[in-house]
Amino acid sequence: MGTDARALTPDRHSKPIGKYSPGVAVDVGPGSRLVFVSGQVATDDTGAVLHPGDAGGQAEVVFTRIAEVLAEAGATPADLVSVVVYLTDVVRDFGAVSTVRNRVLGDPAPASTLVEVARLAESGCLVEISGIALTTARAEP
Repeated sequence: MGTDARALTPDRHSKPIGKYSPGVAVDVGPGSRLVFVSGQVATDDTGAVLHPGDAGGQAEVVFTRIAEVLAEAGATPADLVSVVVYLTDVVRDFGAVSTVRNRVLGDPAPASTLVEVARLAESGCLVEISGIALTTARAEP
């Protein structure tokens, strides 16, 4: 990683299943920072899946995890400019996930992509969300 980038690894998150960071913050110019949040799923700090079979409950956990990654860089969900939502069953779960997403993200809404996938890397997870935030660079927390 370049000198203007730093990994974001909240203490409450489980260890990633591969070689990646939960997030990366990059200072991109005077007063500006991009924050890239890896796909987050509904697991606890031991890696156990939370809210099995409940996409809305999993979405709540996912957005909490996203907020924790963003906080490591001095950002909030209001700073998100793009999100990608992966669902294992769009027909069944879109409404529940969309309700949580709309409450958390508010207006103006970020650019967004929705993708249905056959399966997520973490067995039992129904939803995974990644995002990009743009915020004013602040002193390190």
